[in-house]
Amino acid sequence: MPDFERLLTGKRVFVTGHSGFSGSWLCAWFRRAGIAVSGYSLVPEPHEMLFGQLDLAADVNSTWADILDLETLKDAMRDAAPDVVIHLAAQPLVRKSYTEPLRTFSVNAQGTANVLEAARLTPSVKGIVAITTDKVYENREWGWAYRENDPLGGKDPYSASKAAAEMVIQGYRSLPGMPSIATARGGNIIGGGDFSADRLIPDFVRAVASGEALTLRYPDATRPWQHVLALVQGYGTLAAGLLSNDPRRFARAWNLGPNDPAQYSVRHVLELMSSAWERPTLRYLDEPLPEAGALQLDSRLAYNAIGWRQPWSVERMVQETAHWYREHANRGNMRGFTDAQIDDWRQRNNGDPTGR
Repeated sequence: MPDFERLLTGKRVFVTGHSGFSGSWLCAWFRRAGIAVSGYSLVPEPHEMLFGQLDLAADVNSTWADILDLETLKDAMRDAAPDVVIHLAAQPLVRKSYTEPLRTFSVNAQGTANVLEAARLTPSVKGIVAITTDKVYENREWGWAYRENDPLGGKDPYSASKAAAEMVIQGYRSLPGMPSIATARGGNIIGGGDFSADRLIPDFVRAVASGEALTLRYPDATRPWQHVLALVQGYGTLAAGLLSNDPRRFARAWNLGPNDPAQYSVRHVLELMSSAWERPTLRYLDEPLPEAGALQLDSRLAYNAIGWRQPWSVERMVQETAHWYREHANRGNMRGFTDAQIDDWRQRNNGDPTGR
């Protein structure tokens, strides 16, 4: 098993946004590893069905409330008395940020401040892993990968709100007695159980199920595609590191991107999904909203400094994602199927990233 599991055994983990797509996978993995989790999230919306499909309610002590409700958040964190906080709660959709910009900035920037403030006031908390995004960088549409020390920016409300969250984190790091904070900047997440709007894989699944055309906005745009398990492993690795004998080594920003040097466009990932399932009819959006065309992450720091690894190639990640949705379409046992994917990943990726 990955060594972070051993290091977090017996510790208490508090996860914001635990009922969302990434949060559900994280809770499922931690349940599989016997790691105690408390969660704080809005009541899942109809498209956020994964938490229920994986039968996680009985295993996670949940508080259902808004991240902007600071008093409820402080009470929930104090009652959970966690050793480490993993902050996933966010408004995660670029296109939604154009129609709800104020909500996007409030949740992503002020919500992050609320989590850090609650953690600052909770004596048990020793570390915080704050999840931002690969889109925090000032995107210059160049041909090489962004590194952790490149300038931050944002060309849309979502990206700008996440860059603002990074500034909030930087400010809180300077406070006396503040728990150690690691920032994780992950790539475009794929994997079974995401049913959000305006994302390539969920839109593909809906097109296949309905027989309607799949709308493509930027077919030639490249993204750092990753399976959700890669990010969950990264979050666990950083959480364990913050509780290690040398937390300062982990209290910084980390890119968590694919280790495959090839660049995969939206069109390429669509072809991989089609070959693993079936090909939907395509149509192209004439005047899409502005989005980054080229985006790559340089994740050598995470590979070299903390031994973070991804055992599946991008082709395998897409294949496993297609298999999950096909099993779901066939009304399979999604808890068992998901646990099997988690176990395969765990068995292929062992090690001691903290050096202990």
